[in-house]
Amino acid sequence: MEELKKRKTPRYQSFDYNSIGAYFITICTKNKQPILSRIVGTGVLDCPQTVGTGVLDCPQIELTRYGQIADKYIKQLNDFYDHLSVEGYVIMPNHIHLLLWVKGSKNTVNDGQSRTPVPTNVERANSACSQFVSTLKRFCNKEYGESIWQSRFNDHIIRNRQDLEEHIKYIYENPLRWHYDALYAEE
Repeated sequence: MEELKKRKTPRYQSFDYNSIGAYFITICTKNKQPILSRIVGTGVLDCPQTVGTGVLDCPQIELTRYGQIADKYIKQLNDFYDHLSVEGYVIMPNHIHLLLWVKGSKNTVNDGQSRTPVPTNVERANSACSQFVSTLKRFCNKEYGESIWQSRFNDHIIRNRQDLEEHIKYIYENPLRWHYDALYAEE
């Protein structure tokens, strides 16, 4: 029997994912099914009477039942974890982008690192980001009555102020670019 291929981890092997800082998280639905929301509006002038007024039919997000449940738990989990905060998020049709801030905890030391040891196998690390995403998925799936998420999620470590500003802008402009998004799927 052919040996199974090992999946390449996109995570930094020597990075402490419990360290204080910001992380850009993307969570996708299984098979990128567009079940969380709908983007309505075209981003073009909405009718001939508005020509010259600058009024656009700006794309808006309409959450489905699945999206409403995800939204509810994102807000609840933001209050549940005292060492984490969701600084911004958007629920797109088949994925969620979150800007997660790890603020530390009662165990934070002065050098900005948590006292949680860096695991030898970072892929299995029970990092703050992994805990948040796992809990969010579990709570949502329990209320959905089914699992709708891909098993993994993507993260990006925010490296500096410019990187932070670019990702905040990306979150808020994502509905405007939906039809050009790499995760776009027809409904």
